[in-house]
Amino acid sequence: MKKRVFVIVMDSVGIGSEPDADRFYNAGHNDVGSNTWVHIAEKNHGLSVPTLEGLGLGDLASIQGVKKVKHPHSYVQTLRERSNGKDTLTGHWEMMGILTENPLVTFTDTGFPKELMDELSKRTGRKLIGNYSQSGTVILEELGEEQTRDGSLIVYTSADSVLQIAANKFCVPLEELYRDCEIAREITMKKEWRVGRVIARPFVGTDKTNFKRTSERRDYALAPEGRTSLDNLLDNAKEVIAIGKIHDIFAGRGMNESMHIDSNHDGMMKTLDVVKNRDFEGLCFVNLADFDVLYGHRRNPKGYAECLEEFDRDLALILEAMRDDDLLMITADHGNDPTWYGTDHTRERVPLISYSRSFQNGRMIEEKDTFGCIGKTILENFSIKPSENQIGDVIPELLTD
Repeated sequence: MKKRVFVIVMDSVGIGSEPDADRFYNAGHNDVGSNTWVHIAEKNHGLSVPTLEGLGLGDLASIQGVKKVKHPHSYVQTLRERSNGKDTLTGHWEMMGILTENPLVTFTDTGFPKELMDELSKRTGRKLIGNYSQSGTVILEELGEEQTRDGSLIVYTSADSVLQIAANKFCVPLEELYRDCEIAREITMKKEWRVGRVIARPFVGTDKTNFKRTSERRDYALAPEGRTSLDNLLDNAKEVIAIGKIHDIFAGRGMNESMHIDSNHDGMMKTLDVVKNRDFEGLCFVNLADFDVLYGHRRNPKGYAECLEEFDRDLALILEAMRDDDLLMITADHGNDPTWYGTDHTRERVPLISYSRSFQNGRMIEEKDTFGCIGKTILENFSIKPSENQIGDVIPELLTD
């Protein structure tokens, strides 16, 4: 048994389109041929990720700058998503056993219904502006000055199932913005308006040349429908430590501690502190969102590459600090190919790199047809019975080596 399990989700770092990618679209083009890892490497004439290379990343795809090497202490494979979606919620929920068959409602093409907007305006007491799909940085260029001038709320969406509210901290205090988002979450529990997340997007600045979103974002997500592997762990007296957006993604359920982070690097340093200084039995579950938010949606392959290389350097520190009875699982929740059409996620396989100092026979192993094998394997490691609703198979190599 591994005493401590660490799952690090490199948010959006997919590794090749899924077999059903023809059903998922970006700006009128399906996702067939998308590949976040490969295309970023090509755009940057190669990547320098020696730590991931040493763990076997090169076995999973032909990534420029990444060689195939022997990696006895790590198993590598790809995972396909079984849920009907390509977003953060469905990806993370599936890792912990939840199958999402009905896609979450989106308002990308239409904006939100007048009835929803009228109720939100009435209950917040503020004028609402926007109500269309746009990236978070562009919306501030387009509407930030008006919002700052009149104290309205910018309401907008994206290709995801989200309702986002942006406001300048200068004219809408942070706690009021959070309260307004709680109101929006309550309103959008109505079936036909039931978005996956309501997101508070505070920003600062005086005009469109210097508006900047702060790190005080807060997500108000739907709770998973059904019991997750996190619930099972807690019920069996195991610790679940959440770092990054994990608390928001699971609506605070199934964890006994959570830590906010300001960046990927901050998240990795908080994870490193847990590796070095926390003696626990259970799971440390980490989400690193900069890949997705700062570079994938903004279609910035250069920035994305630099972010991957920074992660690789931080990962080396974590590997050095790990104990013999630790298990580290590095994966992703979907793709977001910054060379692809539009600004949406891409329907991709994800890598799963599983490392332990105790492994001696590491190699590439077979692809699994669901992310759910992550949660199932963690439960099996602790001899915990999963709930009946949970999908996925155990990865035997991680438990027998």
